Amino acid sequence: MEILRQLRWQDILDIILVAIILYRVLLIIKGTKAAHMLIGLAVVFMAFLFSEYIGLYAMDWLIHSLWAQMVLALVILFQPEIRRALAQMGKAGFLPSFTSAEELKSLEEIVRAAIALANRKIGALMVIERETNLRDFVEIGTPLDAKVSKELLLSIFHPTSPIHDGAVVIKGNRVIAAGCFLPLTLSAEPSKAFGTRHRAGIGLTEETDAVAIIVSEETGSIATAIGGRIEKNVDMGPLRDFLTEIFASPREKK
Repeated sequence: MEILRQLRWQDILDIILVAIILYRVLLIIKGTKAAHMLIGLAVVFMAFLFSEYIGLYAMDWLIHSLWAQMVLALVILFQPEIRRALAQMGKAGFLPSFTSAEELKSLEEIVRAAIALANRKIGALMVIERETNLRDFVEIGTPLDAKVSKELLLSIFHPTSPIHDGAVVIKGNRVIAAGCFLPLTLSAEPSKAFGTRHRAGIGLTEETDAVAIIVSEETGSIATAIGGRIEKNVDMGPLRDFLTEIFASPREKK
């Protein structure tokens, strides 16, 4: 009871803010390699406490030496997660850039294009921007600013097209650039069977909240990537449901 009497409203606010920050951090790293790294750090911390408690001086000295470099190591190891967290913290409220009808029509065009490309075994990488701006990647490619359509996407990725290499970046109902080069994932988790196209899709979604749709030219299979995780062998129905779940407005979901 004495503690409750001494509790200030600032203390309550402080606890709430820290809880929110920790919750958001856990959401960001959930299902990523950062979660495994945090478990490893927790093990090191427990070893530090244990060595101090029972007097393992050599172990204590070693962990102290490692701990001095821990801040720098955290920044290097968690660079994608930190970048994603800062981007999400700095973003403004999400305002749909096009109406629900236009959004659903554009998503349907993307689905139809992905299926057509897969049937013809034409490799493709389509990236759909969400709340993290992809301007840095767009500047590397060829600007288009054209309305999303199945025919446009097929013509872009046709092997004879001069801009078929690289990724197409879609924002709203517009194809804003093609031939964009994306960062490759450095994670060892994705299968070694994945080529550059798949690793680029995973790499971008590790650093941003974008959605990537990858079509394999070897197998004609479709994969989706989001949050650094990839889903293989997706067909028309699941692909449509996946995109609708992410991009459809709350009014359409009700």
